[in-house]
Amino acid sequence: MVLPFRRKGTGDKEDGPVDQDIEDIMNEAEGVETGEVGLALEPPPEDMLTDEADVAEKMARSAQTVIDTCMDLRRGENILIVCDPTTTDVGQALHDAASQRSDRVLLVVMPKGRHHGEEPPAPVANLMRQQQVVIAPTRYSLTHTKAVRQAIKEGARVATMPGMTVEMFTEGGMSADFNVIKKNIGEMGSLLRRKRIVNVKSESGTNVTFEVNWRDWKFDDNGICNRPKMLTNLPAGKIFTLPREGTMNGTIVLDGSWDSALVDEPVVLQVENGLVVDVKGGTAAAQIRQTFGEAANRLKSKEQELVWTIAEFGFGMNPNARMAGNVLEDEKCFGTAYFSIGDNTTLGGSSAVGIHISGVLASPSVWLDETALFENGVFPSL
Repeated sequence: MVLPFRRKGTGDKEDGPVDQDIEDIMNEAEGVETGEVGLALEPPPEDMLTDEADVAEKMARSAQTVIDTCMDLRRGENILIVCDPTTTDVGQALHDAASQRSDRVLLVVMPKGRHHGEEPPAPVANLMRQQQVVIAPTRYSLTHTKAVRQAIKEGARVATMPGMTVEMFTEGGMSADFNVIKKNIGEMGSLLRRKRIVNVKSESGTNVTFEVNWRDWKFDDNGICNRPKMLTNLPAGKIFTLPREGTMNGTIVLDGSWDSALVDEPVVLQVENGLVVDVKGGTAAAQIRQTFGEAANRLKSKEQELVWTIAEFGFGMNPNARMAGNVLEDEKCFGTAYFSIGDNTTLGGSSAVGIHISGVLASPSVWLDETALFENGVFPSL
């Protein structure tokens, strides 16, 4: 068992007193009695044992899919699994599955981050650079971090799983056939070819237009991450791109979800020249203003407005994904679309602001030049 990294200032000196809570946990894990002797505990109900066994079986099956199908782990490859205290069950399942294919598996539990795009601790970043495979089920996304970019540059293939829960790991988008998703995503390339202007509309009020370089559409988020320098999210199933900086204008209405929750009422983003200039609507809007305001305050004054960059646009292609209030899965739902705010450097942009959060539109219409890609969430060609 690898203990979590500790933040500075939390604790005990090397020879100081042992943290009793940690000692109790470790004793319990090793079968040492920590309570009163002689207490007779009733066995758990049989249906509870059955449910736990069922979940364990599903966890093992999903982990095997990730290791064998998605990452195609080879024998003897170095693999690092990075989790935090909220995702240790998923991390352990991945460790167990990976250990069947390689004896060079490392599981690290790092402190939970504060927001998406925050850099992991330096020891974790250094370990990531030394691996051939990195899987990161963490509460907050590591996708748009220097650590991931550097690991990819060094030749690693990386799968990030931000916000992953046991339920998400065993149901919904993770249960999809990723080989079929890869085929469907590949077939969309001809529809996007040589299209420059994107217009997104919705019945809830979205009407925004921007330019893209059609060569920059990303088709790799299909769940198959089997070659060096590849990057994917899991569950996978989306096509996405970098909106050309400074070209986006109009209104975006997020009527699906924002980050890790379904929106209580639609959030209206007013966009001018690629930057969000106004946010209205519900508790999510207040959260957005606070989160990005705090991120801006950590930057130099001349860079602060860049936190409001519309950094990414994409649409979902996973038929098993569900709109459940977690953007990792919500943005993969078939027929949804999403916009991300913040850091766009992973896609080749210039907004290096250390935060990247997405919001989802439930059933939009997307037009490329004069051609409808899909309308009200329905693809005519699939």
